[in-house]
Amino acid sequence: MLIVLSGLPGSGKTSLARALVAAAHAVHVRLDTVEQALVDAGAATHPVGPVGHYVARAVAGDLLRQGHLVVADGVNPLPVTRELWWDVARSAGTPWLDVEVVCGDPELHRRRVEARVADIPGHPEPTWADVERLEFTPWTTDDGRVRVDLAELSPAAAAAAVLARGQSSRTMPTPGSAAE
Repeated sequence: MLIVLSGLPGSGKTSLARALVAAAHAVHVRLDTVEQALVDAGAATHPVGPVGHYVARAVAGDLLRQGHLVVADGVNPLPVTRELWWDVARSAGTPWLDVEVVCGDPELHRRRVEARVADIPGHPEPTWADVERLEFTPWTTDDGRVRVDLAELSPAAAAAAVLARGQSSRTMPTPGSAAE
């Protein structure tokens, strides 16, 4: 299964991804890590652009075909970026689950962003102004995604909720339909 985490920087996506890895022995494909590796190799500069997404999706597809539970961790701000992840799952013949990660307390969200320390050497951390300017298209329908608020839940509790949702159905819903 592919679990696609989407949300603004500082919402808690990577914390949730780490909790999912710990709880379910999943594989974490983190877009920030891929992008920084491309920069370190001299193949790109920040902002990396779509090349990082292509590499992350290719790696995730290989891991899915090998039978791994994969957690994709990136902002995924637009419907098209989310749909590209669904294509990865479909091409691997696996179900997927979209997880919208939010921090419902704006002041806490801001404090998290402003206090972040890069855990990937060389990777630039966004400022609060960067987060506010980011184009992020919210979901407009209840299309089967799980929404977790990491201002209210710990990463471990959110991971348990996500995994319960993933285990409760054999196939993941396709946006706009009951199930694929």
